[in-house]
Amino acid sequence: MTRTALINKQRNQLAAFLRAKADGRKPKFPTRIYNRCSLCSRRHGFMRFFGICRICFREHANEGLLPGIKKSSW
Repeated sequence: MTRTALINKQRNQLAAFLRAKADGRKPKFPTRIYNRCSLCSRRHGFMRFFGICRICFREHANEGLLPGIKKSSW
């Protein structure tokens, strides 16, 4: 499958998971739900607090696009 097909599949699974959770039902396979980076659609190295992967986090932090984040040095 192409990357866009995987993204759409994951969005549909997440929507079904949230609908089942809202109805009070237990989802059939809750472990199949995983997070994806909102910028590059990468699923490994995801940082929940920012909603992006580690690679995008580093790029945006170096450019100064993430407020309150700066490169550490000691």
